[in-house]
Amino acid sequence: MVREEGNVTDKKEKRVPFLLWPFYAIWRLVAFILEVTGRIIGVVLGLVLLILGLLVSLTVIGAVVGVPLIILGMLLILRGLF
Repeated sequence: MVREEGNVTDKKEKRVPFLLWPFYAIWRLVAFILEVTGRIIGVVLGLVLLILGLLVSLTVIGAVVGVPLIILGMLLILRGLF
């Protein structure tokens, strides 16, 4: 069965009352700043894990831990960029 009522991903455009618009604009600005900051922290943390994984992988025994760290670091960098 296919439900045609509406999807969860449908976004409804809400109108903001004129008097509340400054608060809405400030809220959107703060949300944008936190989103960008979170992405930057994700990329930096991914880079740190990538470098740590490379350093640990220099030994054969450390490769067991280093390769997953490299993969996790790459995934964090990709998630932060896209």
